[in-house]
Amino acid sequence: MRRSCFLVAFGLSAFGACAASLTGFSGVRGSEPPKPWAVAGLPDRYKIPVTQFDLFDLDGMQVLRIKAEKSWGSLVHHLNEAVKPNTFIRWSWRLDQPLPKADIRVKESEDSPLKVCLSFAMPVDKISSAERALFKLAQLFTREKIPTATLCYVWGNKEAVGYEQASLFTSRVRFIVVANGASPLKTWVSNERNVHTDFLTAFGQETQTVPALSAILVGADSDTTLGLSLGYAGDVQLGNVSAR
Repeated sequence: MRRSCFLVAFGLSAFGACAASLTGFSGVRGSEPPKPWAVAGLPDRYKIPVTQFDLFDLDGMQVLRIKAEKSWGSLVHHLNEAVKPNTFIRWSWRLDQPLPKADIRVKESEDSPLKVCLSFAMPVDKISSAERALFKLAQLFTREKIPTATLCYVWGNKEAVGYEQASLFTSRVRFIVVANGASPLKTWVSNERNVHTDFLTAFGQETQTVPALSAILVGADSDTTLGLSLGYAGDVQLGNVSAR
């Protein structure tokens, strides 16, 4: 993960009328992810390949295939969604090829074969002055608006499920491990998380107000371990009703 300040990054049943408008991968013709989903990589000067994303028929469903080969990248869906105490995100994913060398606790191996990230529009004045200066510097080198707070649910490797930490490259990204090397491969696993609760767990020392969601990201990276991973994700859903 050689991304420094620039990295600031599916249950299949519906939430109902209170669900946010997120474009699904199912029911889409062709192999290209539907708009407004868009691929995002690192700036060209890093010379790191972009993770591959395409739609694929698997187990009778059309899902997103995610292949990372010495690469970094995310598929991004921008939005502007208020986060309430009962806002949940749901998704299902499946990992076929893991990254046995990955370990987010070590800077030289901070990779993940699957991740679902949430970017928040947190005011810049909520972060420390030192980080604010780095953030402004990073913004000068990219044409994209860099989020001030990103929470990533990751498929880890050696870390325990439930393990949490800030990225070793930038504290503007926080990780929560929801699957690891002991999780079953080639098996669909459903996840549901309370966005409000998880944000305050990750960023509560900086603010007790949960800002609006500015983007949902699905991705994988193997640029640090120089490995190859293959995984799949179903439709991502956001809403104010828990399925549990």
